[in-house]
Amino acid sequence: MGVTDASAAARPAPDARHACSASTSLDGFSDALDKTLFHGTVVGNLSGLAVDTDGTVAALSDRSQLFSLKVDRHLAAAPTRVVPLADEKGAQLDSEAVVVDRDGSRLITSEIEPSVRRYDRDGHLLGRLPVPDALRVAPAGRALSNATFEGLALQPGGRTLIASMEAPLAGDAKDTAGRTLLRFQTWQRESAKGEFRLAGQYAYPAEPNAGVSEITATGDGRLLVLERGFTAGVGNSVRLFLADPRGASDVSGVASLPGGARVLRKTLLADLAACPSLGAKAKQPQPNPLLDNIEGLAVTGRTRDGRLRLLLVSDDNENPVQTTRLYALTVRLPRHV
Repeated sequence: MGVTDASAAARPAPDARHACSASTSLDGFSDALDKTLFHGTVVGNLSGLAVDTDGTVAALSDRSQLFSLKVDRHLAAAPTRVVPLADEKGAQLDSEAVVVDRDGSRLITSEIEPSVRRYDRDGHLLGRLPVPDALRVAPAGRALSNATFEGLALQPGGRTLIASMEAPLAGDAKDTAGRTLLRFQTWQRESAKGEFRLAGQYAYPAEPNAGVSEITATGDGRLLVLERGFTAGVGNSVRLFLADPRGASDVSGVASLPGGARVLRKTLLADLAACPSLGAKAKQPQPNPLLDNIEGLAVTGRTRDGRLRLLLVSDDNENPVQTTRLYALTVRLPRHV
């Protein structure tokens, strides 16, 4: 797919008719996976994406399933494998985000506790990372149920892992612009093969009526952040931001935000409602029929002129009025946030 150099070269040059913004273009979309089965398993509820070490795409279902997908440059997607996941007691996860480590193991979040667990390629549990007490779901902590570790990113070099909370902790307030302050938790390790240990925590300012549904590393120390909201009768809002954690203050010791925190700086790359619909159809009201419940995001490669190629996926929740849809975008990152 677009994860290989050969297919990236075969992609057409950007077309102004595909522009979502000055920096971002929509290369295409595909509904080929919608309401399909693979070996009796529903190919849906997809909430996380990551490029695997073999060039396939790891596609995570929030129903404790991890698919391997072959995706070509036209977004034709074919599952080649599905692996079930479970916690230490054999119970299902509310699995939301995945990254593939350099050794091929998978780091996967679950919103239930929340947690970050490591699995091998066959879905065997290898370990679990520590999580601060405050980020645990109430009453154990201050987090809201079903609103915890929605995104996960591994920074270049493999030594820094970042998980993004979908919603704020109880007691955290908005900033002066009315933006919701969400906590991004990090872990550090001494080497790319070492064990992750708890590290800094940072405040991210999400737009009003939106939460963070995914984050991914850009390769230069910054993050792509997908913000998503939903209004009944109106539909989804989906915006792509570039954020820079460098310069943000550690808020792990701050009981209530903002508390004088220097938040992550961010800049809007594209409002996906402004993208061309390219003939997409929506099964429920949407500002743009292209939109759905977009939750997964991965960088799949670069163009010859340095733009990032992105793959996005929507979570259909096995709902007849929602769609499992893949999106291919190309984005040119600004030099500064």
